[in-house]
Amino acid sequence: MSLLERFHELRRTAIGVRITRYALGSVVAAAVSAIVFAILFVFNVGTTTDSICAFTAGAIPNWILNRRWAWSRRGRLQLGREVFGYGATVVISLVLTSLSTAWTKAHVQSIPAHYGIRMILVTASYLAVFAVLFVAKFALYEFWVFSEKSRVRTALRSWGLLPAPRASRAARAERAAVRTDRPVPAVNSDHTP
Repeated sequence: MSLLERFHELRRTAIGVRITRYALGSVVAAAVSAIVFAILFVFNVGTTTDSICAFTAGAIPNWILNRRWAWSRRGRLQLGREVFGYGATVVISLVLTSLSTAWTKAHVQSIPAHYGIRMILVTASYLAVFAVLFVAKFALYEFWVFSEKSRVRTALRSWGLLPAPRASRAARAERAAVRTDRPVPAVNSDHTP
């Protein structure tokens, strides 16, 4: 089997479909972010503000495309896993893009502004962070943020780092009902030693 045939076979699997959709969603988010970043940079907005605005502009369609399209999640949000997990990846990515663009801007000041090269280089450093984090974010989304059952949480519980989950009220009531259905063994009060 050739490498191309293996690639096409992988693309048809569930994980392959998620990777493809995640990649397309990331391209949309990166394009939206790059456009917003470049526009704000041309208007001499600071790189930290540029990064925050651009990242927010890209994070909104990215969330929708990842949750609903790539991972086919519908219904109620899992506050701890989905919202916190996605928020944590956004904050880490935002910090890294802010640091990267500020560093790049400081090093391209000697280039004349009217050529547009500064804007291209600083925007490229912004997009480079997207590229570097692409695989790490997919792994986080796949195994924690958008997974049906958090494998991370299960692992932490098995290591004793998180408390066991509490049973729902309905499950506790069902267990109590099962316990009351059992016959109670008779106690012989005439027991003599």
